[in-house]
Amino acid sequence: MPFGNQRSSSYTRWTRDNWEATADQLLLAVRPHASPRRGLINLPGKRPSSSGPRSDGLEAFARTFLLAAFRVAGADGHDPHGHLARYAEGLTAGTENPVATGELTAEAPESWPLMADVRQAVVESASIALALRLTRPWLWDDLDEHTRHRTVDWLLPALDPSPVDNNWWLFGLTVAGFLQDIGIETDRARATIDRSLARIEEWYLGDGWYSDGPNRAFDHYNAWALHFYPVLHAHLAGDQKLLDRYGPRLYAQLEAHTRLFDANGAPMPYGRSLTYRFAAASAPWLGALTGRTPLTPGATRRLASGTLRHFLDRGAVGDDGLLSLGWYGPYEPVLQTYSGPASPYWASKGFIGLLLPADHPAWTDPEEPLPAETQDAVTTLAPPNMLIQSTVADGLVRLHNHGSNHVTAGDDPGYARFAYSTRTGPTTDGDPADNHFALLIGGVPTTRGPAQPLGHGPGWAASEHIPAPGIRVVSATAVHGRAEVRAHLVVGAPEGTPVRQTGWATDHRVTAQLHPVHGYDSAQELATGPTLAAPRTRTAALEGRTTAGESLFVALASLTAEPAPTPVATLADVRITGPSTLRVTWRNGPTTQLFLSPDEPNEPKEPKEQ
Repeated sequence: MPFGNQRSSSYTRWTRDNWEATADQLLLAVRPHASPRRGLINLPGKRPSSSGPRSDGLEAFARTFLLAAFRVAGADGHDPHGHLARYAEGLTAGTENPVATGELTAEAPESWPLMADVRQAVVESASIALALRLTRPWLWDDLDEHTRHRTVDWLLPALDPSPVDNNWWLFGLTVAGFLQDIGIETDRARATIDRSLARIEEWYLGDGWYSDGPNRAFDHYNAWALHFYPVLHAHLAGDQKLLDRYGPRLYAQLEAHTRLFDANGAPMPYGRSLTYRFAAASAPWLGALTGRTPLTPGATRRLASGTLRHFLDRGAVGDDGLLSLGWYGPYEPVLQTYSGPASPYWASKGFIGLLLPADHPAWTDPEEPLPAETQDAVTTLAPPNMLIQSTVADGLVRLHNHGSNHVTAGDDPGYARFAYSTRTGPTTDGDPADNHFALLIGGVPTTRGPAQPLGHGPGWAASEHIPAPGIRVVSATAVHGRAEVRAHLVVGAPEGTPVRQTGWATDHRVTAQLHPVHGYDSAQELATGPTLAAPRTRTAALEGRTTAGESLFVALASLTAEPAPTPVATLADVRITGPSTLRVTWRNGPTTQLFLSPDEPNEPKEPKEQ
């Protein structure tokens, strides 16, 4: 693909032409896999989703239809490759005789599954409705009446209460927005919109942060699902009241979200459904589309183009032109049971920037640097109780997690680690856990499980977890520059219980350091296998044993892409000032004092900074 204008795109060398060409290439690549009447797109792969192959075929249709909608609507109906005609034909075939099964049958080879029987169809209904809403003048308005009626009949069940109590409520909202536009069941649609917005309102915690359901579930979904649908609906409906409510929340979320992108374009691989990849760029584009963004137009394009290129340059699209199930190339550990061959095409959301006219400043202004490229920064995220740490010398970004409760029993590598970064990935089940603190009970490391937030302040955050009955671990992370202090107070463990602190799982491209400060008496390096960022990794580990009463363990850590970095021990002076307190004096920086409270588990005392 030819590169764009190097003067206006001095960082990525990409322009709108590159985005349009990429969209076309992705859409053309799926065409050979369409069913004869194009109602389903059956992508190859040995791993169907838990919803079955018919649902997977619908998923490919819906998610690529959304990509086609952004491509054509953004070009004011210009459709040189005839994308919309194919999807119009597919609508006719898919809605002709919907069936109550996710399995393909000879009797109904192209019919879509009914939402009442295959609930994944609720998810895909939102992409279909949004695509129809965006392309209405060039597709819906030209459909025959029978296809319109059948399509509406298939969409209507999405107006019922969500079968899943999380961001799924917004799929019904999206279908309702389209039905309102075309004057179908408008009262019911209005009720669905109101009910959906009322439900997610219960999860809004301030500063742009929602929980993804009635728990402390935080990840990249926050920006491109929980903000995406309400803000885009308000924009398309011309509902200024709604936009005035949800637009400032998007702005606040982007203050944090845009700091989670590496200078090399990588978004933070934290949470589930990572195979959606550059969908993470959709929220910054939406901010530009609605005027609710802290980024300049040039920085918006720099972020979005950098993210798309990051994945394309690292093999996310195979030789067959298809997006693989993985992160860069195929990588099964980032998948969930609902992931099927078409799931990666929710990355289509990242192309929402094509709705901006070609003369919009986000397409024409010179690219500008990302937050990670301007200065070292530590951003404290209050509602999720997390820290974002970035360093300008290498453009690397780290996320320190003291607030996720998305896990229940055991550990989910995507949520339960103490730290994540844009240049590493979590180790997987079967390999030693990276960025983890565990007691070794019977030789087996304990899991972290749900993290209960205890507090935060400038440059630090703290949490607690229960690794085993009767045992409590209070943990705090403090950061400055590239240095990290990791402190853990173990309460209630039998004297002599082994503990282990692990560091970053890395290969030769980045340097990880882990230095014992207090409580540890041995160090080793563990072979930790592949991650989404590297085919082979090794991880430093420190080990020690608990003492009678409370036991404090402290280490210094660092992750950097700087060449020949100085030892992390030179970056901070850490003094243990009491059984559960420490003072950190950062090199060329402030002093941080942490108090890890040994109070009763239900009456935690916050660590403090001074």
